[in-house]
Amino acid sequence: MKVDRNLTRRETDSLKRQVKFYEAILNNIHHGVVITDQLGKIIFFSDTYGKFLGLNPAEVPGKHCTAVIENTRMHIVAQTRVAEINHSQRIKDQDMVVQRIPIVTEDGNLFVFGQVMFKDVRDVHTLAKRLNLLETKVALYEKELTSLRSSKYTFDHIAGNSRDLSEVKDQALKAAQTNAPVLLTGESGTGKELFAHAIHYASSRRIHPFIRINCSAIPKELMEAELFGYEPGAFTGAGIKGKPGKFELAQEGTIFLDEISDLPLEVQPKLLRVLEEKELERLGGTRLTRLDFRLIAATNGDLGQLVEEGKFRKDLYYRLNVIPLQIPPIRERKDDIPGIARYLIEKFHREQATRMVEISAEAMEIFIKYPWPGNVRELSNVLERILYTIDGDRIGLRHLPVFLQDFDGHQESRMEIKLKQLNSEAEKEAILHGLRLAGNNKNEAARLLGIHRTGLYKKMKKMGIPLSGPQ
Repeated sequence: MKVDRNLTRRETDSLKRQVKFYEAILNNIHHGVVITDQLGKIIFFSDTYGKFLGLNPAEVPGKHCTAVIENTRMHIVAQTRVAEINHSQRIKDQDMVVQRIPIVTEDGNLFVFGQVMFKDVRDVHTLAKRLNLLETKVALYEKELTSLRSSKYTFDHIAGNSRDLSEVKDQALKAAQTNAPVLLTGESGTGKELFAHAIHYASSRRIHPFIRINCSAIPKELMEAELFGYEPGAFTGAGIKGKPGKFELAQEGTIFLDEISDLPLEVQPKLLRVLEEKELERLGGTRLTRLDFRLIAATNGDLGQLVEEGKFRKDLYYRLNVIPLQIPPIRERKDDIPGIARYLIEKFHREQATRMVEISAEAMEIFIKYPWPGNVRELSNVLERILYTIDGDRIGLRHLPVFLQDFDGHQESRMEIKLKQLNSEAEKEAILHGLRLAGNNKNEAARLLGIHRTGLYKKMKKMGIPLSGPQ
């Protein structure tokens, strides 16, 4: 290296250190590096490039690039001063990817920087294949995530062709074409959630999330955070990251609030404001988030009665009850029972590999006459139990549960009352037994019973069980 004699020794040493530093960087780059002057003579040749070509890098500088590198165009780029990026060059019977970049210094001198980007152009193809595979996987995962968050059922999954059910289906299909709130009412087990899924699927929002939340399953103190989200440190145990609420997760999609009658009274004003303003503020936050969602609510209770009792806000009730849909119980549409039974048998066969069976005329007659206080859910439970134990391909009277075998068809109202009493008594006894096993520890009793502590307190109050537990 020539050094200006006017430079001090300290400046000379500094320049030498800089040169060694840059040479060290270029020599340790994974890809080969070569630098030529404007005539094509090599002034730098990296160790990596030397190893690849089987040359001693120290012996290369001063030679013309064409004498060292086959098919090189470094000298041509020096003449044209036009950079060549990601060009292919055949070196040692391999197609390499190279860069040739002309560089003009402040004093007008021209140099060309060349770099072999990959050991072989096949490496580029390999990387491209990997990238393509990753993109395919991402697309697949996005599709699966959309599927998981989307609706599971369509109107085709709602079995039955009776006039009453057909009218509700028609109304629901019309409701799907709007963005107005829908309130689904009906007894437990009638299929309100099926209708919510079907309405979402039939709407223009079907490619977006379907978010379901059961208002009776969430403790009152956590309800606001679940619905509207919270910022870091908003409350004890909130964590450092915060969390979006169900309304944010339902962006551009549908949010389904099941058992809306159990929504705590203190949360109802904020829900009303979110429905009217379509914006929310997370718990502990100061930023408003604009929302775009469709609301569907469901209840098996009488919201009108709750409004009169002061347990549900009248203004929220009116906001929810824009499109009311009453789902009829199956005892009021007995013509649908054979079709529902066949649909359920096919469903269990498809999903759980149970037998494909027929239902005898005698058994079907009982099915049609029985009042089914638990509606489709109860019918499904009965059929599932039968299918797991049946040894033939036809359901007869002997395969039915005892309470159905003894049913004579003339005691519907009495039987319904009796079943409700039996269910209530059995549930009360189960709660008392759970409390005894848990030593009256409510948390442990709720865990044993498979319900939330809040639900346990509600049931104890409803059944007149003292909070002090069984004596």
